[in-house]
Amino acid sequence: MNKNPKAIARVLLVEDDEDDFILTSEYLNQLTSHSFEIDWVTNPTEALEQLNLGKHDICLLDYQLGAYNGLTVLEKASEDGCSIPIIMLTGQSDEALDQSALAAGAVDYLVKSEMTTARFARAIRYALARQEIENERLERINAETQNQSKDRFLAHLSHELRTPLTSILGYTEILLNSNKAPHAESELNIILNNGQHLLGLLNNVLDLSKIAVGKLEYNFSTINVDSFIADIFCLMQVHAADKGLILKMHAKNALPLQIYSDPVRLRQVLINLIHNGIKFTETGQITLTIWTEFINEQELIKFSVADTGQGIPEQMLGNIFKPFEQVEDFISRKEQGAGLGLSICTELIQHMGGSITVNSVVNQGSEFIFSIDPGDIADQERVLLAFEQEHTSHEIIALTPLQGHVLVVDDMDDIRQLIGQICQSFGLKVSYASNGLQAIEQCKSAKENNHCFDLILMDIHMPTLDGKRAIKEIRALKLDNAIIAVTAATMKGVKQELLALGFNHIVAKPIDKNELYQGLANYLSIENQSSALQNSVQRFLVVEDDEDAADVTVLLLESLGIEAVKAQTAQICQDLLIKENNWTTILLDLHLPDASGLDLAHSIKQSHPNIRIILVSGATVAEPSLKQAGINKAILKPINLEILKSLI
Repeated sequence: MNKNPKAIARVLLVEDDEDDFILTSEYLNQLTSHSFEIDWVTNPTEALEQLNLGKHDICLLDYQLGAYNGLTVLEKASEDGCSIPIIMLTGQSDEALDQSALAAGAVDYLVKSEMTTARFARAIRYALARQEIENERLERINAETQNQSKDRFLAHLSHELRTPLTSILGYTEILLNSNKAPHAESELNIILNNGQHLLGLLNNVLDLSKIAVGKLEYNFSTINVDSFIADIFCLMQVHAADKGLILKMHAKNALPLQIYSDPVRLRQVLINLIHNGIKFTETGQITLTIWTEFINEQELIKFSVADTGQGIPEQMLGNIFKPFEQVEDFISRKEQGAGLGLSICTELIQHMGGSITVNSVVNQGSEFIFSIDPGDIADQERVLLAFEQEHTSHEIIALTPLQGHVLVVDDMDDIRQLIGQICQSFGLKVSYASNGLQAIEQCKSAKENNHCFDLILMDIHMPTLDGKRAIKEIRALKLDNAIIAVTAATMKGVKQELLALGFNHIVAKPIDKNELYQGLANYLSIENQSSALQNSVQRFLVVEDDEDAADVTVLLLESLGIEAVKAQTAQICQDLLIKENNWTTILLDLHLPDASGLDLAHSIKQSHPNIRIILVSGATVAEPSLKQAGINKAILKPINLEILKSLI
């Protein structure tokens, strides 16, 4: 039978008497707990040199070293920050000397005559255990420091790459939407597509890095299944049509109207899988199938994305979910990618309580099947959803002009001008500042002239004075106007930090025009337009807990010249009704986190009988229930432009 090898301990023995060195070495080698490697020095100078190297696990230090004593070594080692445990060896017991040794930094003291006793073994074991604890502490500190360095690197990488992409994508879109380069539309589209591809690769690399250090954020909330899937279908149908492919979607069985998961990450997984299906398919179709299934007595919601594409070689099936594995390397180099998408999908799905598998035959196609935990859906109403595909509209929505004076603060000239041009395209007046200090001076000047900016768009990373310090100074001026942070930093906790500093909203770089408009529209007035629709002075209150669905509905209404405000809970709705009394219509979701839409409608009708209430639901609601709640009309999700026109 093989015995476990002894742990090896490296000992520094400071002893000027050779006989004592030999005896001490023999006593150490008789101990059964460790194998000892002994380095022998004879004077204080050599002792301190060795201790400063930090390569020993323990030091045995003789008190009497010729004309010097060991206390001198102890005191100097402590001053130099030595962390190696030192045991003082003395010729005879002396309580005063023992106390002096401990005070100078020794972990223990031993009389040389005690080296044959159990006390010697205990002292050695204790000192080595203490050193192991110290080593673990140092390793932990080192690991934490490395993780902090990784965080700083990722934040810096994100900022440095997103900043130029902001200019590339932003100015390309401006040129495409203008008449400045009518003969270069094809070339501009190539730039735009490749810029977006580069942004996608960057997002994948950063996501994988965040997963590795546990910094990827997850935000679970209620998802309205029908509208959620319909939105993804609308988006990906366009990409499929561009390649002449058909995108199909259906449900195998009745589905719950709502599930509880992370909508952003679920959307990321579905888009990635459907995009891959489109990418590797030349003819035929991609099919998204959804159903529920009990696995180990737990009801999961399952998704299948199947294509009729080139398939995956059998020898690759075990590797495709690993980072940096690219299926196309084994087939062709026609398609590009970093091989990160499926690895990220696997991590996201596991975080959502599920797993993913793949079946594939070369030249016939592939099918990816994954599941997620939908939360408690036992009591959920089930409907065989068709996802309202026939209501999908790809009509381009014109953004309603905004009113106000905006200060754009950014140290990069091209990005500052880009953001300014986008704001001007929204109808806004724009001023500029290249750093936080200039922004503060402009705010002071504007306040002295009784003209404050309606909104400030503030970059975070700037020389002279950054955005974090600048907002503190601006808020100290008692200016309560909205300030939106513009940042390329996407690490976990950044949003919470910026909101805590006083920012009202965060817009990520590269700048997405619609996202920027949405952020501005939350704080600025809509420009009055002379149209029949606006002359009717209609004001809509959109009561919807799904933030994306609420924002889209508000933007659609505003594109029709209707003033619209969103409320994500029944309580916020009630507060707005008390605060303002000129609402004409309420678009009311059936399922809210704090109340039923039917109950809320009944309450509203009691106090505001003249307000028109339109119930928005994923399934048909019985007519008697609608009448009892005082609801004027009910419509099925998803809401589109044509439906809203008919309501107006």
